[in-house]
Amino acid sequence: MIDGLVSVIMPSWNTGRYIAQSIQSVVNQTYPNWELVLVDDCSTDDTDAVVAGFHDQRIRYFKNEHNSGAAVTRNRALREAQGEWIAFLDSDDLWSPEKLERQLRFMKEKGCVFSYHDYEKIDEDSKPLNIYVTGPEVVDRRRMYHYGYPGCLTFMYSAKELGLVQIEDIRKNNDYAILLKLCKQAECYLLGENLAQYRIRRKSISHDKLSKKLKSHYDLFHLCDAQPAPVALWYACWNMFYGVLKKKNYEKKL
Repeated sequence: MIDGLVSVIMPSWNTGRYIAQSIQSVVNQTYPNWELVLVDDCSTDDTDAVVAGFHDQRIRYFKNEHNSGAAVTRNRALREAQGEWIAFLDSDDLWSPEKLERQLRFMKEKGCVFSYHDYEKIDEDSKPLNIYVTGPEVVDRRRMYHYGYPGCLTFMYSAKELGLVQIEDIRKNNDYAILLKLCKQAECYLLGENLAQYRIRRKSISHDKLSKKLKSHYDLFHLCDAQPAPVALWYACWNMFYGVLKKKNYEKKL
């Protein structure tokens, strides 16, 4: 583990159209002590060629031998990470240049080991959708079980204090599974600044029926968190309810 180093975890799969922008937003960081741990899950597009166009030694590129899914891919990236700090950026999302610098300063000043920040939504062409997303000032274990408030592209934690995180192989909610692991050890504090852009892609918009969404939340709590079936179902129902409240209370039209 290297003190002061931020390991940026980036899984990828067929995001050749967007990944150059995502990588560039890491390269543009005003905090220079980072490594990008990029693990590709057997993409069939031009991802390899796009990544090869970057000649920055801080970018570490790995490829899965078989298409394995996001959870397995994140787990591998986390095992490869060498940094004291862990941050996440999906291969179609973007960071503001000051993201790492401001978030690290916030965490050191506050003396916390787990934090997240605000973000905005953009469309497939990187145009603002004028939707600003924030969350509670402190997300403790109880609140985290209600809903996964920290967006994946916003949260950071100390690997030195909280250790290596590995999650079960579930198809959906694998970033939320990481949050559930972390919240058992530390509270998550909000930095109230917009430091990232979350891309809404038409093809990725979920049209799952209510029953399928409920099942994915149930799997999260039952398989990843080892909750008994009745408890997992209870959390799944509450989670969907708080998801509605989150949009009402923490998403703002600009």
